[in-house]
Amino acid sequence: MNMFALLAGRVRDAVEALVDAGVFEGCPDLSRIVVEPPRDPSHGDVATNAALVLGKESGLKPRDLAEKLADRLRADPDIIQVDIAGPGFINLTLAPVFWPRVLASILELGPRFGASAIGEGKSVNVEYVSANPTGPMHVGHCRGAVFGDALANLLAFASFAVTREYYINDAGAQVDVLARSAYLRYREALGESVGVIPEGLYPGEYLVPVGQALAGSHGPALLELPEAEWLEPVRDAAISAMMQAIRADLASLDIRHDVFFSERSLTKPVDKVGALIDALRQRGLVYEGRLPPPKGQLVEDWEDREQTLFRATEFGDEIDRPLLKSDGGYTYFASDIAYHRSKFDRGFSAMIDVWGADHGGYVKRMRAAVAATTDGQAELDVKLVQLVRLFRAGEPVRMSKRAGEFVTLRDVVDEVGADAVRFMMLFRKNDAVLDFDFSKVVEQSRENPVFYVQYAYARTQSVLRNASGEPGENVRTISAALDRLVDAGEIELIRRMGEFPRIIEAAAEAHEPHRVAFYLHDLASSFHAHWNRGNDAPDLRFLIQTDSELTSARLSMVWALGQVLATGLDLLGVSAPAEMR
Repeated sequence: MNMFALLAGRVRDAVEALVDAGVFEGCPDLSRIVVEPPRDPSHGDVATNAALVLGKESGLKPRDLAEKLADRLRADPDIIQVDIAGPGFINLTLAPVFWPRVLASILELGPRFGASAIGEGKSVNVEYVSANPTGPMHVGHCRGAVFGDALANLLAFASFAVTREYYINDAGAQVDVLARSAYLRYREALGESVGVIPEGLYPGEYLVPVGQALAGSHGPALLELPEAEWLEPVRDAAISAMMQAIRADLASLDIRHDVFFSERSLTKPVDKVGALIDALRQRGLVYEGRLPPPKGQLVEDWEDREQTLFRATEFGDEIDRPLLKSDGGYTYFASDIAYHRSKFDRGFSAMIDVWGADHGGYVKRMRAAVAATTDGQAELDVKLVQLVRLFRAGEPVRMSKRAGEFVTLRDVVDEVGADAVRFMMLFRKNDAVLDFDFSKVVEQSRENPVFYVQYAYARTQSVLRNASGEPGENVRTISAALDRLVDAGEIELIRRMGEFPRIIEAAAEAHEPHRVAFYLHDLASSFHAHWNRGNDAPDLRFLIQTDSELTSARLSMVWALGQVLATGLDLLGVSAPAEMR
């Protein structure tokens, strides 16, 4: 039961009744009607903008239309009060009989409460992480990985057919540098002293095992070959080893992809990039031309030459974009165009890319490319994930023992655990910088959000254990006298739980999983507050020895609350522990 969808239907019915009464000359656009919680809870249980968005179509002032809608809504037995506020907002207070039905719905649906059908089975490709396979994953990758995985969970819960994809950048200069770095470690494994790692190669010790593996499989044979002959097998071995390590790092956060797509597959054995450029040229979207210098760049640093350009400006970009480098190789952009076209060819008209914030300038050109190559049939949403700043007790953390230059994903997970990492990476909007303090995220206090939410779930399980010896289905009594739950704190908890389906749909539509984390924290806060009230007022406790009927209703409420918390945590990829130790 989505109480907001239900009440939105009641509001639409009231509008249609006014249409039948001749208030509207035509058919108003009902899709603009929104029913949501009021900003001030004292104003009622839900609010609607119906009069504001439909006033013009009715020919009435919004407040006058609101009065007519209010008259209709007052006849609804589930609504006991209708108030008009401001320019025409309508606030509704629901009857006491409404809340037991909301709770009964949670009890009946269990882990499916909150699931939505808005996706209608539509295929959506979520590409996230896609780190270059040149070294360990760092904490910046960690945030994008958690965000993308939680978003995929959320979309699946909203009935989208989700494919989780990783784009392996295994072509280009950076993997050749990786191969040369691994070859140096190969020579070292054979007993050669390599000294200080030369500038331009990867210095981390993570390549030592790769060199040792090459020495074990090839012996000294590669030493006798020119670079042109050893480069490819060393590169393949290094990429394979790096991707194995990346998969293991992601698995430590319980992140797994459905598809690992190789950039090299775009040109070998068939050159799909060149074929796409030719197809765009035939449509007049590729031409030979010159570009002005980048803004802020000195003229003497600018290479003024004729280039092969994509008409990105026809699709909303600021300038046209090069497809070929001066040496005739494809630009990253050319490969990315072909890659996204491959997504469309594989059946995805909805694509979501999760990128680091440093790629913000790349968004418009990629959207332009997707629009051009799919004739506007596909839509690309790019979610930028901002930086993570690491602290320990307020002091910056800068270096990793393993990588030498940055803090790795595994460093963070090993120190504080996957739950703390995942929740905290989502407890801030993705486009805001996140401060992550190793000390604070393991504190057992209300100042630590992940502990605060998990502790709320553990408290629900403690109540159920105290009631029945162990938590189980026997405390979930749909036929319980739920109408006995009349305390303001109990109604607040049910109201909060009733918001969950709306939160899921809004978060899925906006591609913002942080909304679920915020909601869980608010729900936990309401539960802890009600728990504390029970400490001071024995009649509000969950177990009332002299009233089995009320106890059964309250236990059912606690079971439902625990279920909503567990479902939300599961969507974030965070565990719901029955006990906190």
